[in-house]
Amino acid sequence: MSKRDYYEVLGVGKEASETEIKKAFRKLARQYHPDVNPGDQEAEAKFKEVNEAYEVLSDQQKKAQYDQFGHAAFSQGAEGGFGGFGGGGDFGFGDIFDMFFGGGGHRRNGPVKGADLRYNLEITFEESAFGLEKDLEIPRNENCDKCSGTGAAPGSSPKTCPKCNGAGQIQYTQSTPFGRFVQSRVCDQCQGNGKIVENPCPDCGGRGTVRKVRTIHVSIPAGVDTGSRVRVTGEGEPGERNGPPGDLYIYIRIKPHKFFHRDGNDVITEMKISFPQAALGDEIEVPTLEGKVSLKVPEGTQSGTFFRLRGKGIPDVHGRGRGDQHVRITVVTPSKLDEKQKDILKQFAETLGESPAGVEKGFFEKVKDAFIG
Repeated sequence: MSKRDYYEVLGVGKEASETEIKKAFRKLARQYHPDVNPGDQEAEAKFKEVNEAYEVLSDQQKKAQYDQFGHAAFSQGAEGGFGGFGGGGDFGFGDIFDMFFGGGGHRRNGPVKGADLRYNLEITFEESAFGLEKDLEIPRNENCDKCSGTGAAPGSSPKTCPKCNGAGQIQYTQSTPFGRFVQSRVCDQCQGNGKIVENPCPDCGGRGTVRKVRTIHVSIPAGVDTGSRVRVTGEGEPGERNGPPGDLYIYIRIKPHKFFHRDGNDVITEMKISFPQAALGDEIEVPTLEGKVSLKVPEGTQSGTFFRLRGKGIPDVHGRGRGDQHVRITVVTPSKLDEKQKDILKQFAETLGESPAGVEKGFFEKVKDAFIG
């Protein structure tokens, strides 16, 4: 399963109370428990995901760490987490099964897909518009080269667990007033692996994996936005028992831009012009993602007017065309005028039928004129 956000897994928001988190957990646990869905591997994977999310969000200390660092707070071998990076954990079924059904759960002994990883990547506005190629340093677990992931020292191999005979689980028969019931619990000798490493590999200590930082080249497509997710298949944690590796998910965040603001695939730009430019019209230069272009501002343009530059916006991330750029005009009123400039404006006001005294009337005088005439 994908290493999704724990709040998303339980279907609650970050502001959810302990009671709401527990209620959501109990509902999903009943829905996906393996004993309720025998043989359904998808349900089993969802059950593990729900259990893992609850293990963290029900613990106030773990929840605080997760809220600050995300999955990186619980990555194997991480101290305080890796910047922008998250790994996965492995949780058994026993405790939750006891909570709802009074017995042990099933654990499959076949291949298990590796955990997915998350990397938070911040890019510039221009990079989001045109895409980029980038090398990322990804800390993750990888199969140990010395033992090829078996966990056993060279020249040896894992042995079949004598307690469960390689099944990874042990069956128990329980007699009740309603009859005899057969239940299964994870083998406590091999922890459900079905194998025991008697001679551990000196490099990985018998785990079969070691922590490494891997350089991965990724392509970020044009048009991504904050919250976009780019999937890199097979670059997550290694699988268990010859299972396939997980995937790497890159979550995008766009840095704010000095001039450009995004609205979907459109770009919004504000351009300030003077009163004479607005009144008489002018031709101004407007910055776009591909350089400056000329924009004709017609005479009499009012503050707040928008002009559209077709095709100067953001390319659609799915390849369906490109947005526009919208230029918002703001007419700037001068805050400091010398006497000559004031005289010119008074003369201008007179040509419009306004007296200089009228221009300088106070607020209460204007209110009085409006009601009395």
